[in-house]
Amino acid sequence: MSIRDALLPELDQEMDRTRRTLERVPMDRFDWKPHERSFSMGALANHLARLLGWGTDTLGNESLDLAPEGGQAAEPTVARTSEELLALFDEGAAAFRKAVTEASDEAFLAPWTLLQGGKELFTLPRIAVIRNLILNHLVHHRGQMTVYLRLNDVPVPALYGPSADEVA
Repeated sequence: MSIRDALLPELDQEMDRTRRTLERVPMDRFDWKPHERSFSMGALANHLARLLGWGTDTLGNESLDLAPEGGQAAEPTVARTSEELLALFDEGAAAFRKAVTEASDEAFLAPWTLLQGGKELFTLPRIAVIRNLILNHLVHHRGQMTVYLRLNDVPVPALYGPSADEVA
């Protein structure tokens, strides 16, 4: 079995679960934070919506420099409405799924490097980046978002089985 074929079912499940979570984000609470050092709900939702785009970039490039020398880091798109948030997520999810579908095992196993100011932070096979820094990262922040939802009395979607608010 190819890496792509092993990865796609998990990717599809996590994209569906993340979209269902993002659908619940109340726009009137975008500025809410559970703590002064925490993401605001809007910032966390936007981070979740953009994460899969990083996966597309990982498969399409050999590296990413978070603070390129002599250049400026890209300014991320910021969604300000539910429609914009879901469109941003859907666009990133579709592009990432397409990139995964088209990638060979060799592409997944090729090294990828994260840099900051030209300095290497780490190099890992792309599949490790996708599993750890994309999918696990997505699940981690989605878990945070479910806590934000609960603290704002927004029903939490069933993700890995029933939630207190709905049956899977």
